[in-house]
Amino acid sequence: MPVPADSQVGWVRVAVVSAMVAFSLPTFVTGAEVFLALDNRSAFSATLLGCAILTIVAALCGTIGARAHLSSYMLARIAFGTWGATLVNIAFAVSLLGWFGVNIDLFSGAVIRLLTDAFAIGTPSWLVELGAGVIMTVTTIYGFRAINTLSMVLVPVMMVVTVILLSEALGVRTLDATLETSQLSSMSFGDAVSSVVGGVIIGAIIMPDITRFIRDWRGALYTALASYAVVQSLVMLSGGLAADVLRNDDFLDVLIVMGLSWGAFVIVIAGSWVLNSLNLYSAGLGTEATFPALRQRLVIIALGALGTAAAFLNILDRFLTFLFYLSVVFIPVAGIIAVDHFLIRPSAYRGQAIDRLDRYSVSALTAWLSGSAFALASDSLSFAMTGIAALDAILIAAILYAALGRWRQQPRNLAGSER
Repeated sequence: MPVPADSQVGWVRVAVVSAMVAFSLPTFVTGAEVFLALDNRSAFSATLLGCAILTIVAALCGTIGARAHLSSYMLARIAFGTWGATLVNIAFAVSLLGWFGVNIDLFSGAVIRLLTDAFAIGTPSWLVELGAGVIMTVTTIYGFRAINTLSMVLVPVMMVVTVILLSEALGVRTLDATLETSQLSSMSFGDAVSSVVGGVIIGAIIMPDITRFIRDWRGALYTALASYAVVQSLVMLSGGLAADVLRNDDFLDVLIVMGLSWGAFVIVIAGSWVLNSLNLYSAGLGTEATFPALRQRLVIIALGALGTAAAFLNILDRFLTFLFYLSVVFIPVAGIIAVDHFLIRPSAYRGQAIDRLDRYSVSALTAWLSGSAFALASDSLSFAMTGIAALDAILIAAILYAALGRWRQQPRNLAGSER
């Protein structure tokens, strides 16, 4: 149901939480990986273009959430139907738990490394992963307020670390000199953009989970711009430029060599803490709404346990591949919801129409699968609309859904009602 007026807040509080997600180790690592995989000028362009795509997606989804004051799960129910939304949100929950595991994996490796180098303390990885999972799960149990409070305290510190890192990197080699430096690329430009997008595409699509609390929908636009156009770009570029200067893909090494050992602790602990709490919060919202008989606290505890277990699956070994497939599979959902809300059925997102939902939408599911399949096929068979798989996926899905919407049947009160 929509967030009541007395629970709505100003956009700055929400933007702080959203921006905090960018100050995470995976974001820095993604920037580093892209700069080490492409020539520097292409890496710079790919990073900015990827962040621009994310800004547009986050602005669209966040605005819809702020206008309707509904969570991403409820928006998916309206666009995809109750049964279709179950499929979408289970996929989102699995992805978010995968991210939870990736972050704990990064967190544990970094903490063990820092404890060993700084204090000569040896700690088993399973103990660090278990402790991190417990702390992040407990934070999530206390909900958005706890995550918001934590973010308000940590964002200024993380911004200082990022600015210092960028300053140190440019102090070693100027931006002009960096852009003139060339190397053999091991990744295509389009795949690099898709990896940048995939790094946080889930966060952009589930923006309604936090922007639904914003009083004025325009605050969602400001939140998207601050989070992705400004902070996300700054963090990825600082990570990429620093890694390129040292020619080192171990981001902890980069921080330590740059004299930012204390910054490494802040980024690893603070960034992973907030990001994973938000991942678990969103996964909990979708799961609880899909299975309303379950108690919220038990859902979060169970998902936290599953996410912690995912840390042992070594998803990190295929990090950029993981990000690429995330972008291709999930970005079409944003295009479908945006077209449905702004062009096809804007009235369905207001008032009592929210309670009159179809069981599934053939057109939405077809568009989602088609957009993803086209992007995956184009990457394998070397044909594409734009050369960027993530962009192809959202464009194909949006265009197809808009076309199918013209011939959509009226809902039928049958067991297999469709539209």
